[in-house]
Amino acid sequence: MRRDRTYRWVIRIVRLLFRALGLRFQISGTEHIPATGPALLASNHLSYLDFMFVGLAARERRRLVRFMAKQSTFTNGVTGPLMRRMRHIPVDRSNGAAAYRKAARALAAGELVGIFPEATISRAWTLKAFKLGAATLAVWEQVPLLPVVLWAPQRTFTVDRRYSLRRGKTIMVLIGEPIVAEPGADRAAVDAELRRRMRSLLEQAWRTYPDLPRGRQDQWWVPRELGGEAPTPREAAVREREAQERARAKRQAKERP
Repeated sequence: MRRDRTYRWVIRIVRLLFRALGLRFQISGTEHIPATGPALLASNHLSYLDFMFVGLAARERRRLVRFMAKQSTFTNGVTGPLMRRMRHIPVDRSNGAAAYRKAARALAAGELVGIFPEATISRAWTLKAFKLGAATLAVWEQVPLLPVVLWAPQRTFTVDRRYSLRRGKTIMVLIGEPIVAEPGADRAAVDAELRRRMRSLLEQAWRTYPDLPRGRQDQWWVPRELGGEAPTPREAAVREREAQERARAKRQAKERP
């Protein structure tokens, strides 16, 4: 559509960026994304670029995804205008209901909506606890809920100042069969099924991922349960709380007269 011209230009630029970085993509399960009509794509969260990788998979079906993203990306002077023009959905954590109403309207209009049930990036590179938002939208709006798993985006640009321009990395995107919830279904049960399917896809990605760490110093992106040096989930939770406290202190310092 004419109003999505900005979105399509951004996709072209992103593809050129990925080509310059020499990224290799292994994408499977795109046949589960409906060619038309609404659906909710629920993905794990490993890097700042995850929405690009999920969006790239959807483009194989000639679809655009409206992602739910934190409010700060919309107020930023650089990313804000782009996020608004691409009609993504701002999430203000102090007023989450407003974001879900906007997501519901997008689904009612036949759009694809992207959501990260973990809300923030997992530093353990495994699945964190999920928020109930994805299951709630799927039940209330009666739309297919697609489990999506990314693997290895953490090797590109992620938290704790981890980034690399090294060429030739493989990025995996796996899309599972849709969960179709019955009207009035128990949201916790739908959430548990979503998590079970995403965990299965993640384990599949671990088994089939073609790249190996480049020596011991490159073990940081491998989960501890696979013998790598990533933090355990408990250690990752501590690091996340510490990062949030630093960010809060920084904001408060800026607000002081």
